[in-house]
Amino acid sequence: MSVLLAGLFLLHVTTVILLLIATIDNAWYFTDTVSRDLWAQWEFNGAAWNYTEIENDNFQEYLHAVQASAVLSCIFSILGLFVFVVQLFTLGKGQRFTFSGVFQLISCLCIMIAASIYADIFYEREKTGRFGHSFVLAWISFVFSLISSLIYFVLRKKSD
Repeated sequence: MSVLLAGLFLLHVTTVILLLIATIDNAWYFTDTVSRDLWAQWEFNGAAWNYTEIENDNFQEYLHAVQASAVLSCIFSILGLFVFVVQLFTLGKGQRFTFSGVFQLISCLCIMIAASIYADIFYEREKTGRFGHSFVLAWISFVFSLISSLIYFVLRKKSD
C-alpha cells in the first residue's frame, strides 16, 4: 500500500508541475510570425520577438476565462496535494482520499475547460497555426489529474 501511495504522490506532483509549466510558459499557439500564450502575444518582426498586448476584442473575454480556469486548476491541484498529505496522517481509514479526489477532479475539469476554450477560439481565428507544447502539457495534465482523482476514489472505496 505504501508503494501505491508513493506512486500516487509522484503522479500528483508531476501533475502539479505540468500544470504550472502549462500555465506559465509562453507556448500555447504559434504561427510563423506570432506566438500566443495565456498572458500575452509575441510578434516576430524579422530580427526579434516583440511583446505585444493581445487584441482587445471579443477574444479578451474568452482569454480571461481561460486564464482563470488554468490558474484555478493549479490552485486546486496544489490544494489536493496538500490535503492528500494531511489526510494520510489525520483521518481514519474510511475517510481518506475523498477531498483529494474531489480537488483533483475539479482541477481536471478546470484545465479541460481552459484548453477546450483556447482550442476552439484559436482554431476559429487562425487556421495556419499550430498548438505549442504548453497546450499539449495542459492536456497531458488533464489526463494525469483525471487518473489520480479516479485512483483517489478507488482507494477510498478499498479502505472502507
